[in-house]
Amino acid sequence: MPAYLMADVKVQDQESYQAYGAQVPGTLEPYGGKFLVRGGAAETIEGEYQPSRLVVIEFPDMETLKAWYNSDAYQGIVGVRWEAATASVICVEGV
Repeated sequence: MPAYLMADVKVQDQESYQAYGAQVPGTLEPYGGKFLVRGGAAETIEGEYQPSRLVVIEFPDMETLKAWYNSDAYQGIVGVRWEAATASVICVEGV
């Protein structure tokens, strides 16, 4: 069953975040991860949720998603995001 990493990211340091973002695709490739949403305009049509920058990445399954997140390749760059932005990140299984 596919699994999705969803992040709502509030960027404070655009330059550093862009450097991080440029490196992420290479870490996804070995795990079959692909971006479905990577920024772009968002509009709330119900409720009070006001997202910042939304990111959705699809993986073949939850095990693979977690393997990517914990991989040396991703862990080697995630600290840049932690310094450049704050985020809420969740994983969810889907169809």
